[in-house]
Formats: sequence, C-alpha cells, structure tokens
Amino acid sequence: MASKISVLGSTGSIGTQTLDVARMHDLKVTALTANSNIELLERQAREFHPKMVAVLDLGAAAQLKIALKDTDTEVFCGEEGIKMAATEESCDTVVNAIVGVAGLVPTLEAIKAGKNIALANKETLVAGGSIVMKAVRESGVKLYPVDSEHSAIFQCLQGCPENSLKRIILTASGGSFFGKTREELRNVSVKQALSHPNWSMGAKITVDSATMMNKGLEVIEASWLFDCDDKDIDVVIHRESIIHSMILLKDNAVIAQLGVPDMRIPIQYALTYPERLPSPAAEPDFADIAEMSFYKPDYNTFACLAVCRQALRKGGLYPTVANAANEVAVDMFLREKIKFLDIADIVTEAVASFGGKSGNITLDDILQTDKETRIRVKNKY
Repeated sequence: MASKISVLGSTGSIGTQTLDVARMHDLKVTALTANSNIELLERQAREFHPKMVAVLDLGAAAQLKIALKDTDTEVFCGEEGIKMAATEESCDTVVNAIVGVAGLVPTLEAIKAGKNIALANKETLVAGGSIVMKAVRESGVKLYPVDSEHSAIFQCLQGCPENSLKRIILTASGGSFFGKTREELRNVSVKQALSHPNWSMGAKITVDSATMMNKGLEVIEASWLFDCDDKDIDVVIHRESIIHSMILLKDNAVIAQLGVPDMRIPIQYALTYPERLPSPAAEPDFADIAEMSFYKPDYNTFACLAVCRQALRKGGLYPTVANAANEVAVDMFLREKIKFLDIADIVTEAVASFGGKSGNITLDDILQTDKETRIRVKNKY
C-alpha cells in the first residue's frame, strides 16, 4: 500500500480524484504537478503541503513561486521540474495522470528511481510499452493500472490460476455518439462530442471516447499490461458503464468487475492494493440499475478502434504514430480546425503511410517518431 505519493497532473480529472482518495486515507502527498492551472495547484499545495510542486508553463511557474513564497513548498518548472516530481526522493508511488505522450518520460524516470507506478496515462504504454515494461521488470517496481477497464481486468485476475485466461473483454460506453452513422456524424459540434453519458473526464479523453480512439488505445495498453495479443482482446459496448471489464477463462467462465462509474474506485485500488478500504465512491443499487445492455462495436463508423488494432498487430513504432496523429487531430478538432470524422481519417492515413521501424525500439526512436508524425499531420492540415 502506498504511503507517500507524487501526483503528476494533479489539477486534472484523475489528479483531483486521486487527492480525494489521499484526503480520505491520510496519504502523504510529496509532490504535485500541473500544466498551467496555478490557481488550483496553489490550493492543493496549501492543503497537502507537498515538498515541491512543478508547473510545465514557465510563466505560470514564476507566478506560483510568488504565490507560495509564504510556504515551505518549493516550486520548479518545465519538463525538468516534472521529472523532479516523478523522482521525488521520499515518495514511494507516482500517480501519472498526465494527458498524452508527455507522460512517457516521467514514467520512465520514476521507474528508474525505484518508484511504484499508478498509471492513468495510457499513452505511456501505447507509445512506449516495450521499453516501459522492460524497465518495470528490470527495476522490480510495481505498475498498477488506474484506467477503470484495466483495473477491472487486474481485479478479475486476482486468485485465478496461472495460464487460465482465455480472453480479455474490455467494455466501452460507446461515448457521445453511440449508434450514429457516419452521415449523422459529419457535422457534429465540439460541444456534442464533449457530452459523455456516464463519465466526467477532460476534453481530450472525452473526444477520444466519442471516436472510440480511447478504447483502441486501451486495447494496446491491455496487450502490454497483461501480455496478450490483439486476438485475445475483445471489445463490447456496455452503455451503462457498470461492468468495467471482464475476463473469459479457459473453462468459459466469465468474471466481471462491477461498480458505479467513479474513477476513485480504481485510483484507490492502485494506491491501496491489496487492501480493500472504505471508498469515497457510492454503492451500486442494482434494483435501480435494473438492466444492462451489450452491443458489438461499429468498426466502420468508429474507425479509430480498427486502426489501433492494426497498429498493435504491426507493432514497433506504429502505435506511437497512431497516438501522435490522434493527439494532433483531437487538438485541431477542439479548436474547430477540422471536423469530427477527420480525426479517424487523419489517424488512419498516418498509420497507413508510415514505413518506419517495427522491430526493437528505443526511447529516442519513440520521441523522434512522435515528433515527426506531429509535424507531418500539422503541415498537411
């Protein structure tokens, strides 16, 4: 069980919910980081008294340093500051809630420093799964999934005999546009895409849910976390988000993890494993839920899911390309520079046109490919 934690991305949705858990169980917070939201970061620093905070934006960091000058909390800035928070000497567990591939390097730095990882940043394993999991094995640290789906799989596997797993079944809410046709999605707005039926998440992740890119990234992440192939991972649409994922065992028995859609449950399990402690989340009322529905995903309309599976099968740097193209495309959509359906088209084209390395890869390979893909997409659109 974690006792001293560093929270990377503490002002985002996962970060703030992590602090709910820390507050309830008196976990010591040793470091906090944010991109630029210094107002909230200041409030968090005054409540939790971390040894340090780090802000990616240099100007915002300078302002925060002035604001916190009456405290003992040190303020650092830029990517180096984020790395310092990820390796803060006294912490035992780093919660990585940074959005995007920017979470990869801090994760590797934390592993190198001997920190356990509570991973909410799926892009870390999508882009760098091979080197991250190798680093975990070599360092002997623990990596606990925070994504509700991967936490569910992790929980379902507890107590199962080795080699008893037949398939993983990831559930998906279907996002904002479940059941829509491509024609109906042609002119949807940013506001419509950000209207998720069940979960409260940041803008990027909510759009990823709407395109089902989020589920595609989770398929790739699951392959690394649970050492399985694309063919061993199913996806099923479950609109109610009560079943967070399932496993099919070799005797065709199915084990599922259920609960209300509240991220504080998987966050807490990652921090308190193997303990089961009281949670700030509500109990499920199954009589009130009444029914649960399941559907096959539409791989044609929501092509991001299909292209992620393709990238996983190709291996190497292909998932890095898919992720980088998506991050740029989602940003352009949020700024209303492209249409919703363009997101999947951009990711598909980027993967199809990539002819790079597919064997053993290094961190430099990943960072260079990520950079080059972003440049290509931005220049084309």
